[in-house]
Amino acid sequence: MSGFFGIMTVPFLACLVLAGIHAYLGLHVIEREIIFVDLALAQIAILGATIGYVCGHGLDSAYSYWLSLGFTLVGATIFSLTRYQKQRIPQEAIIGITYAVSAALMFLLLSRSGEGDEHLRAAIVGNVLLVTPAEVLKIAVIYSAIGVFHFVFRGRFLAVSKDHVQASKSLNVRFWDFLFYASFGVVVTSSVAIAGVLLVFSFLVVPAACAVLFADSVRSRLAIGWTIGFLGSVAGITASYVFDLPTGASVVCAFGGILLFLSIVKKVLTEI
Repeated sequence: MSGFFGIMTVPFLACLVLAGIHAYLGLHVIEREIIFVDLALAQIAILGATIGYVCGHGLDSAYSYWLSLGFTLVGATIFSLTRYQKQRIPQEAIIGITYAVSAALMFLLLSRSGEGDEHLRAAIVGNVLLVTPAEVLKIAVIYSAIGVFHFVFRGRFLAVSKDHVQASKSLNVRFWDFLFYASFGVVVTSSVAIAGVLLVFSFLVVPAACAVLFADSVRSRLAIGWTIGFLGSVAGITASYVFDLPTGASVVCAFGGILLFLSIVKKVLTEI
């Protein structure tokens, strides 16, 4: 047991920090029906870090981080400017195209790199097992700042997410869309560097999806989302340790199992 806590305590704390902010942002993503925006912004962030890597800077260097963040903010600007009241092209299509092009550019950049395969693997599944206490503290501070920002302006962000058309009558929707995507991008840039695309996506979507199944109010959904984030982290990390499996992939599969189980429970309760 001491070995488990010695190895898994820091990764578990990292997962809890990820769950805290992503469960909240996931509620907005589901309300906006832009499920794959996280994947797109994460891929844009990885593209920025890849360019820094190709230019001779380490993936964990300050140069690569700021380049990654800059690319993500460009993506945030694009997404905020391509949302209209009457969409001829669905925004989800634009998000998907952005993801595909960013991924293709990353493959092209790494095609001549001897360590390209390892970089791709790290980008997709991450390596949360190697996260350090300093990194956990860093993302905790960043996410806390983003959380306070969203709490202060929660009314505006929720109004835009729930009813874009109605909100446009009293708010500058493009401005608040940009602030949402920009803050979202800051979170994703920091998250994907330690957890990879798949784990970040799971923390964003699965707890929020489970919450939407069983609750209507924002407070109840947050409580359920955070609970699912905690349970998925515990289950995935425990399975990773006991069966000697990759930690990130184990947590992703744990979230998938929880969502499947709760979907069945919801179906049964509905038919009773």
